[in-house]
Amino acid sequence: MDKTDPICGMKGTIPAHGHYFCSEHCIKKYEEKNKISKKDIYCPRCSINAKTPWYKQRLFIVTIFVFLLLILSYFIDFLNPFLNAFIDYLKIIWWAILIGFLIGGIIDYFIPREYIKKYLSRHQKRTIIYSIIFGFLMSACSHGILAIAIELYKKGASTSSVIAFLLASPWANLPITVLLFGFFGLKAFLILISALIIATTTGLIYQNLERKGMVECAACKLGEDIPVLTDFSIIDDVKNRWKKYEFTKENNLNAIKGTIIGSWALTKMVMWWLLIGMIMAAVARAYIPHEYFQQYMGPTALGLLVTLFFAIIIEVCSEGSSPLAFEIYNQSGAFGNSFVFLLSGVASDYTEIGLIWHNIGRKAALWLPIITVPQVLILGYLFNIIL
Repeated sequence: MDKTDPICGMKGTIPAHGHYFCSEHCIKKYEEKNKISKKDIYCPRCSINAKTPWYKQRLFIVTIFVFLLLILSYFIDFLNPFLNAFIDYLKIIWWAILIGFLIGGIIDYFIPREYIKKYLSRHQKRTIIYSIIFGFLMSACSHGILAIAIELYKKGASTSSVIAFLLASPWANLPITVLLFGFFGLKAFLILISALIIATTTGLIYQNLERKGMVECAACKLGEDIPVLTDFSIIDDVKNRWKKYEFTKENNLNAIKGTIIGSWALTKMVMWWLLIGMIMAAVARAYIPHEYFQQYMGPTALGLLVTLFFAIIIEVCSEGSSPLAFEIYNQSGAFGNSFVFLLSGVASDYTEIGLIWHNIGRKAALWLPIITVPQVLILGYLFNIIL
């Protein structure tokens, strides 16, 4: 049985409602979305093995490993450079992590997914813009966003809008934007804008391929413009929510509680990836000679190709890629290479391609790296020349 969490796309360990979920938060989201009756709501106390013990969760395991590694690094001279490098990274991004997860919790609590589903099935150019805007409002990593994207496709979204949504979400979403500013400063604007450009051009190219029948598209077979949730108005929904909301102590506390729960769910989903990325980046800074970065990952055509190769083979969530990308920039001075590492990792990720292949079709999956990787390489080359 497929154990992929139908809400966040991570590997599920908690059985409920015929699926496996990674957390109780995702179970609650599933129950809300599918209007599960109260008598059928998941009860962790009803089954001894229903809930994954806290000490078996990824975040706890990785956190303990990092903590023990840092303690050893303090007492063992050989590991001292690793300790210093890791602390340097923590000083750079701790504030970005906190703000990013807070933003993610706010988005999770206040923005219904019906808003996203509403406009993503229309076979029009502005649908791509809608996809990118909604991708910007999402708060999951590249792996977590896959389940949402595939769900949108099954609900009637066109292939082109799903692809644009997939490309925009990991690098142009609000929490990641904050994290990238923590690492790259104002240059993060270039990553953000470039990600949006690539998502837009790729989505438009996919629309053209849809018209020519060169990629699979279930929504296109139904007609040129068949939106989902036709009886749902975002504007009316926002007005109704605003009118009904009462700024009472109880409601305000519920909003704060909901935001914290959403933030914690996002933390459990991606923080362990970020810790892994920081470990890899700290090891690279501490033990890989500076000359190696200059020679093999410098601002040259060879450096770009070497960076592309590592981006393809390293399977790390988007948050986890950020420290590695910053280390490439810090050691080589090649901002274009860091850009290639970040963007091509998402565009050529075999998990992403495999899920598109399985759920949408092989042609839709194969076109993704063919269309996106050249764009990433061209922009990376230009960044190396200009910056």
